[in-house]
Amino acid sequence: MDDYQLLIDLHKNAERQGPGGELETQLALNLSRIDKTAPLKIADIGCGTGASTLVLAEQLNAQITAVDFLQDFLDVLADRAKKQGLAENISPLCCSMENLPFNDAEFDIIWSEGAIYNIGFEKGIKDWYRYLKPGGLLVVSEITWLTNSRPAEIQEHWEVEYPEIDVASAKIALLEQNGYSPIGYFILPEHCWLENYYQPMQARFQDFLNRNNNCEEAQGIVEMETHEIRLYEQYKANYSYGVYIAKKLNS
Repeated sequence: MDDYQLLIDLHKNAERQGPGGELETQLALNLSRIDKTAPLKIADIGCGTGASTLVLAEQLNAQITAVDFLQDFLDVLADRAKKQGLAENISPLCCSMENLPFNDAEFDIIWSEGAIYNIGFEKGIKDWYRYLKPGGLLVVSEITWLTNSRPAEIQEHWEVEYPEIDVASAKIALLEQNGYSPIGYFILPEHCWLENYYQPMQARFQDFLNRNNNCEEAQGIVEMETHEIRLYEQYKANYSYGVYIAKKLNS
């Protein structure tokens, strides 16, 4: 099994594939001032196994297209949706977020938690703009500096991993420059990283290694994830995910 398949194996049965939380998804909904009774059409892009998708389907009167490029994750989502009685509200779609088969002005809301980094924040907000109806909402979370300066180790780490990381004011300026009016912003608190993501991952490490015969490649992935966790625990005052909520201007 190659590293790619090993990463899928580690993460596919997780509740979520990145930092976040049900309460935080609900907070984003509240800040968006969405009419929860109105019929809505939503694209949840980079949905993983559907942590946010299922909250949206439960809270809103919506038809949701749940997009991920990994069918393994979508299969888990479909199973969870069926068990929760939400399958009729969710249409899984396996495709790349760079090649979305959507029509212009098709959606009331585009939602993307912890996934826009795959194509970059600026490219994502530009590419997805046309799929929103005028006045439609964009809700995305993006890795964000919380301080204006930070220790060299974490600065260098993120410059390699995701050079687009920046402070919130820079991200908000990009939204304003590309046809959006920002209406809300908050950062994910520590429990979204530790209790909801990293600690459950750590609890899966031993089973993951056992399933994969403790092979060198699996050990390497555990070491990589352990290093990421150590960086967050040491430097969590300097970065988190910011949740950005913006309205497409009428044009």
